Amino acid sequence: METIYSPLSGRVLPLEDVPDPTFSQKMMGDGLAIEPADGKVVSPVNGEIVQIFPTKHAIGIQSGSGVEILIHIGLETVSLDGEGFEAHVKQGDTVKVGNPLVTFNLDFIKEKASSHISPIVITNGDKLKNFTKTDEANVTAGESMLFQASLQNRETEEKAPLKKKSNTEYGQEADEIIAAVGGIDNVNAATHCVTRLRFALSDEDKVDKEALENMNIVKGSFSSNGQFQVVIGQGTVDKVYKAMVEETGISEATKEEVKAAGGKKQNPLQRAIKVLADIFIPILPAIVTAGLLMGINNILANPGIFFDEQSLIEVYPEWAGIADMINIIANAAFTFLPALIGWSAVKRFGGNELLGVVLGLIMVHPALLSAWDYGTALEEGTIPTWNLFGFEVDKMGYQGQVLPVLFASWILAKIEIYLNKRVMDSLQLLIVAPVALLVTGFLTFIIIGPATFAIGNWITDGLVAIFDQFAILGGLVYGALYAPLVITGMHHTFLAVDLQLIGSTDTTFLWPILALSNIAQGAAAFAMMLVAKDEKLKGLSGTSGISAWLGITEPAMFGVNLRFKYPFVAAVIGSSIAGAFITMQNVLANSIGVGGVPGIFSIVPEGWGSFLIGMAIVMVVPFIITFFIAKRKLNTH
Repeated sequence: METIYSPLSGRVLPLEDVPDPTFSQKMMGDGLAIEPADGKVVSPVNGEIVQIFPTKHAIGIQSGSGVEILIHIGLETVSLDGEGFEAHVKQGDTVKVGNPLVTFNLDFIKEKASSHISPIVITNGDKLKNFTKTDEANVTAGESMLFQASLQNRETEEKAPLKKKSNTEYGQEADEIIAAVGGIDNVNAATHCVTRLRFALSDEDKVDKEALENMNIVKGSFSSNGQFQVVIGQGTVDKVYKAMVEETGISEATKEEVKAAGGKKQNPLQRAIKVLADIFIPILPAIVTAGLLMGINNILANPGIFFDEQSLIEVYPEWAGIADMINIIANAAFTFLPALIGWSAVKRFGGNELLGVVLGLIMVHPALLSAWDYGTALEEGTIPTWNLFGFEVDKMGYQGQVLPVLFASWILAKIEIYLNKRVMDSLQLLIVAPVALLVTGFLTFIIIGPATFAIGNWITDGLVAIFDQFAILGGLVYGALYAPLVITGMHHTFLAVDLQLIGSTDTTFLWPILALSNIAQGAAAFAMMLVAKDEKLKGLSGTSGISAWLGITEPAMFGVNLRFKYPFVAAVIGSSIAGAFITMQNVLANSIGVGGVPGIFSIVPEGWGSFLIGMAIVMVVPFIITFFIAKRKLNTH
């Protein structure tokens, strides 16, 4: 067994959590991802550099035993054209564990790239006899073990060619790929990165995905941000691209030209959605964990579940202490939600995330009137105030609120960045953080907090009024729209809405529909599993269906349902019917937990019966529709 050390220092993530289907669906191979803590990449093995891409964002290494490793720094970093990267090795160099390979500007990557999460992938995994991954949460570059691997047959691997052959080596494959994407006339521009071909196509409907999937050289394909991308693999993709240019007559294009041809530039709405996603995705584990624990507390503390009109802890008082402790642990993430959002938001806006934590904690300081008591205090006229030179400012906190801390975090980050550029290094510790926090704090309590608190309440009141007056229609529309929103990424905006609803009303009527949408996508995938004759499709449908029922729908949606279209439509039909039903029955969740089938633990117990009926709808309706359509369509091929 050969030990492969971590090439980066930072937090370890499962490859499935990488927001890029090339890696999350393991088209390139298995591995792990690292959220880097600094901008240093070192060699994970003693071996040879077999490829370093011109833009320096990816490195291919072959170890002494023949294991091939791809280090991909960030996502969509190919578009930076090398800016922010410095390479310390070249192709053909021999390296040892810990030797520097690349250094990069981490802050620049965070600001400019799609993500700074960096996948580390074993690209010849099909030739491995043994492969194990670390279970450590954090790793140190050149010191921590990331993988252990051994090849099936060392002699065979030694014979594997490392050097490029002629430019026309992949001429036939290039011709077949061009034909599958609709022919030369359908290609406006084409380029490639370290793993995939990137096309700007006139009409993506002309793509023959089945032909692509049947090519041994193609590991997967998908459309993203106006580009149709065909995953080939490191070391091979550049040969295929060169053969494509020579054999088909397609002219070479730069990354920027392909972006322009494919409409890469995002509009303001898309940029805003991406910002929200970047802020809320990192704190999801804490929120989901809190939701799951609150579900457990619901089971223990709510009456009518196990006994008529009594809770479990009322019948068995010895469990009361356990339930109370679980409740405290579960409520912490929601009580101190501004601190979590402050950390993630300030980090996203380019500031010091620890100052974001402090800002969030300031907003929920125990000396302030709790946001949850604001309504009562307003009615009684007992809101405490500060007197600032004759100007009365409400002395209130922002527990459970989203908008105040988002805007305050942006202000804090911008002030900090401004001061860091103008204050000499020796005085930054004494000036930057104190001034940034003081100015932001005053602005938060005087202007930002009151204004955004009011806006948040208007949004909450408006949504509640709509769903109260038009319950069936609201549930039907949201149930139908949620899955399409996942495709566009806009579903992240509703996480903020759910949190705002919980902060203002203690419950949300939107999240239960999300949980049912997950189950619907899984049910459609299971139907495809039963009908499919192709073993690859059958296996993918089964595993992705399980994943969807546990709350992760992307494998089922992008790997199966959207590929055939009708399973996706069937799932949308089922979730819209179920959404209308549970909304009409006033099913509520008092937390945001694990989606899918476990989602019932986050539902207010009074709504369990109706939610179970909703679950039955999204299990049966999409399954039956997909099963019969697939039976007819797949059996005719």
